[in-house]
Amino acid sequence: MTEKKKREKVVAEITLAHLKQFARESGKTLSEQEAIAFLNQDGRAYDMWKHMMQAGEEYIKSTLQRPATGALRVVQTPAERRRMVV
Repeated sequence: MTEKKKREKVVAEITLAHLKQFARESGKTLSEQEAIAFLNQDGRAYDMWKHMMQAGEEYIKSTLQRPATGALRVVQTPAERRRMVV
């Protein structure tokens, strides 16, 4: 992971290397072509994307519902405040 910085989005991806590693951990081997075919079979890549988005949403909601050890502060720039006042 890179150094901490102000982030405005989170991007997650599962690469062919990840897929091949997961297969090895399950006792199977996949060539690069087999991994590509696996991802593109029956909408599997889109299904994985939907699962990743759902997991992220659930994580955010559960984290926001936990009692905070410190107050959650939302800091807005002056430009953001002006847009909300409109």
